[in-house]
Amino acid sequence: MKKNFHHKMSYPAAILVFILAVSCGKDGPQADAYGNFEADVVIVSAQSQGILTSLELDEGSVLKKNQLVGHIDSSTITIKKDQLRAQKTVIQARLKNLDAQIKVQEEQRINLVREVNRIEKLLKEEAATPQQYDDIQGKLKVLDTQTEALHSQKNIILAESTVLAAQIDEINNQLNKCRIIGPLEGTVLEKYVEVNELVSPGKALFKIANIEKMELKVFVSGAQLPFIAIGDSVDVLIDNTGASLQALSGQVSWISSQVEFTPKIIQTR
Repeated sequence: MKKNFHHKMSYPAAILVFILAVSCGKDGPQADAYGNFEADVVIVSAQSQGILTSLELDEGSVLKKNQLVGHIDSSTITIKKDQLRAQKTVIQARLKNLDAQIKVQEEQRINLVREVNRIEKLLKEEAATPQQYDDIQGKLKVLDTQTEALHSQKNIILAESTVLAAQIDEINNQLNKCRIIGPLEGTVLEKYVEVNELVSPGKALFKIANIEKMELKVFVSGAQLPFIAIGDSVDVLIDNTGASLQALSGQVSWISSQVEFTPKIIQTR
């Protein structure tokens, strides 16, 4: 059973559903029920505190998904990032210096080990004294202790580098929150702020909805309900130019399981 419905188009905040429509009388289409078109609405809010430096949109602007539309002042965060970058440069220089020292120590150890082996052979041949052998062994132990200390310093600096990398990631996240992005493809319904205003996290910036894809909620009487089923095709009549009407095709996708009073904002016959 196909029905005709006459509905005036509006853009409320909630998204609801297609339900019904009716017959044509002698005086033209007469609706058995009325309702409103509704769309998914998203309110985009600030995620950072600062002066709004740009917001390139107006009410009625059509945005693409993930489109960059504005910025919140990020100069303080940028300065902090520059400081962290400078610290990173210093850490890299310290690591490079330590690596050079460790390399020198390793080369010295190779020479000392060779000398220890030589003295040990001479000692066996009674061509060297025990004192000479003890002295060279002592030098080797001191060198190993110094090398171990250098490795410990390197591990400490590497830990500092890890902490610094996490701080840089946090700063990048804060900078990203200074960028205002359109979350979906749609039309700007309302704009709440202007450039140079101070905004804080959670402050609403604009409202957007995809009005190309909307749903319709219609209130019907209990007497009509037995003649409606999910999946039914319906003709919805909306205002066109002048006094004419435009027919849109739709399908019943949901029927409430609860009885409701018809809201005052919905027209009645």
